[in-house]
Amino acid sequence: MKVLLADDHEIVRTGLKQILDSHKPVSDIYEVSDGKEALRYIYEKAPDLVILDISMPELSGLDILKRVKEENLDIKILILSMYPEKEYAIRALKNGAYGY
Repeated sequence: MKVLLADDHEIVRTGLKQILDSHKPVSDIYEVSDGKEALRYIYEKAPDLVILDISMPELSGLDILKRVKEENLDIKILILSMYPEKEYAIRALKNGAYGY
């Protein structure tokens, strides 16, 4: 399984990477720090799973989610956020996120 970690905070990416490194099905882990770079990696690397920060420079996680779903790319997207669930979770899930 190929995983893309997209978050503008290096410490968050590092922590998630440490967790994912211990799981056997994960073969490749890519890291990016902004929305444009995340979208580029999605097209170039075709990850199976994207863990996507909702708030990043360049493009937001919701913008990326919307684009991936509009283009019918077969990628599971988990939205990562510090924002209250009420405000964003329903929106993210309605737009096709696999989880919030």
